[in-house]
Amino acid sequence: MKKFTGTGVAIITPFKNDTSIDFGAMEKIINYVIDGGVDYIVLMGTTGESSTLTKDEKKALISYTHEVINKRVPLVVGIGGNNTQEIITKLKTANFKKIDGVLSVAPYYNKPTQRGLYEHFKAIATCTPVPVIIYNIPGRTGCNISAETCLQLAHEFDTIVGVKEASGNIEQIMKIIKGKPENFMVISGDDLMTLPIIAAGGSGVISVIANAYPSEWSRMVKYCLNSNFIEARQILFRFTEIIELLFTDGNPAGIKAAMSILNLCQNILRLPLVPVSQQVHARLSKAMEPMTVTHAG
Repeated sequence: MKKFTGTGVAIITPFKNDTSIDFGAMEKIINYVIDGGVDYIVLMGTTGESSTLTKDEKKALISYTHEVINKRVPLVVGIGGNNTQEIITKLKTANFKKIDGVLSVAPYYNKPTQRGLYEHFKAIATCTPVPVIIYNIPGRTGCNISAETCLQLAHEFDTIVGVKEASGNIEQIMKIIKGKPENFMVISGDDLMTLPIIAAGGSGVISVIANAYPSEWSRMVKYCLNSNFIEARQILFRFTEIIELLFTDGNPAGIKAAMSILNLCQNILRLPLVPVSQQVHARLSKAMEPMTVTHAG
C-alpha cells in the first residue's frame, strides 16, 4: 500500500458565511496541498467536520474533490460510525470509481467490547471494494482498539491495510508495529507523534498541520522515512508551538484559524463547533509570523 505511505492530509471542509460548503476555497486548498507535496488526501474525517455534513453534501464533496484531484494523488474518504449496518449500506452504495481507500473510525458512544470492535471491522472488511484504514482515536470515541484486536484484524483481513493510530500510547503502537504483517501500515494520527512512530517502523501520518504547511510537513515526513532524523527534528521543532495551538481550542477550530490567517478559507465552522478564542487566534497568528510559506493567498 505504497500509495498511502508518507503524508496524508486530513483536509478541512471550508464554509461560506452562510455555512454552505465553499467549493471555490476547497479547490484552492486541494491544489495547495498537492502542490505542497502531500502523498494523498483524506476527505470527510474529523478535521473535515464530517459529522455536520448532510448525505447530499458528502456526495457532492466526494465528486468535486475527485474531479479537482484529477488522479494526481489518491483519495481516501471517511466512512465510519457507530451503526455497523449503516456503514455496510454506505459501502455497498458508494461510487468507488472516485475513491481509492476508506478511513473508518472505531464506533463511538456505544463503547463496544474488543470482540464488538473485531466484529464491527470484520463486517466492514468483508464487504469493502477498496482498502480500509481503521482509525483508533479513543479520546473522541470512548473506546480503544487494543493492539491485540488491531493485529488480529491485520492478520485475518487483506482489505484492512493499516491503522491510523491516535491513542497517544506509544507502547501500544510499538506492539502493533512489532506484530503486524509486513505490508500493514501503522500511520500516525497525531502530528507531534509522527517522528517517533516512523522511527519505530511506522508508515507516515494523516496530518492536520499539512493543511497549512504541506511542503514543510511532507519534507519532514520524507526525512523520517529516509532515517534522516536530524533534519526531520529541525522541521518538527519549528512547528511544535503551532501544533499545540492548533489543538488548544479543539480541532478543526485551530486549523481553520490557521488557514484563514493564510487567506486560504474563511474562519467558519458549523455548530456545535465554534472558532478559537481571540486570545488563541492572536497567539497562533504570532507563532505563524516567522514561517515563510508560499500559499494561494
